Amino acid sequence: MYRALLIEKDAAGQHAAIKTLDDDNLPEGDVTVQVAYSTINYKDGLAITGKAPVVRKFPLVAGIDFAGTVESSSHPAWKTGDAVVLNGWGVGETHSGGLAQRARVRGDWLVALPAGLTPRQAMAIGTAGYTAMLCVMALEGHGLTPASGDVLVTGANGGVGSVAIVLLSKLGFRVIASTGRVDEAEALKALGAAEVIDRAELSAPGKPLAKERWAGVVDAVGSHTLANACAGTKYRGAVAACGLAQGMDFPGSVAPFILRGVTLYGIDSVMAPKALRQQAWARLAQDLDLVKLDSAVREIPLAGAIDAAAEILAGRIRGRLVVNVNA
Repeated sequence: MYRALLIEKDAAGQHAAIKTLDDDNLPEGDVTVQVAYSTINYKDGLAITGKAPVVRKFPLVAGIDFAGTVESSSHPAWKTGDAVVLNGWGVGETHSGGLAQRARVRGDWLVALPAGLTPRQAMAIGTAGYTAMLCVMALEGHGLTPASGDVLVTGANGGVGSVAIVLLSKLGFRVIASTGRVDEAEALKALGAAEVIDRAELSAPGKPLAKERWAGVVDAVGSHTLANACAGTKYRGAVAACGLAQGMDFPGSVAPFILRGVTLYGIDSVMAPKALRQQAWARLAQDLDLVKLDSAVREIPLAGAIDAAAEILAGRIRGRLVVNVNA
């Protein structure tokens, strides 16, 4: 028996609750994992509250990521006792996920937990932090260095934003953090932001081209914010887009792309190939200041995940939430 955050749907609609399940409820897969920690990402918030059709199969255990220990395996890459982490692959959407004490998945979806990271630290990073690393790697792959200029991070108080700030600052970049909670500017500066701006500067309709302000962007917001971030990007700069907190639309112009040679990179963390995942997790273990990260982490029990889902959508969560599924 194991406890899980189960999402069900009936005539009255979708609803989520903490349930005690037996092994018959575990989905198909060749590796069973004893989960230690999970987390709440923005997508989890949408799934648990039903604010967007993230969950496409019912009943389903929520949670798009987890870290834990292999309990049993028929997959050649994994044996009992291996420490593993999982992000994406449709887990928490079409395949029962990590907000549970046990999970069963395909072994091909797992990545070995890097040496030097605990399961709790891995979920303090979570899919949000792993996505932030993919964004940073895209900017580096474009050729950006600290000498290129500032990097804008939107949604700076969120999971992706907070980890991106810690990563970029440690790598030597000067970070401009955009947030709707400017009263928390000092907390963002403690993570490594050199400058904090009000998201209102970017969230309304803007001009096709704006003053060149930053060489790179990590954007988790989308909509007008992404369009304005592109409009303010320097010549031959790069923008890594990974989220839609403001909206899925992109009410922008081709002007930054054809007049300044700006490149827009789309960052997909869900179906990213395994080699890229392994590289991202290795970089996180190497380049992330875990002390700074820990200052932005709050741990909650599994029973607190439902309320936390609504809080994250309301923009009231700063930094990262770690879910202790055994508490």
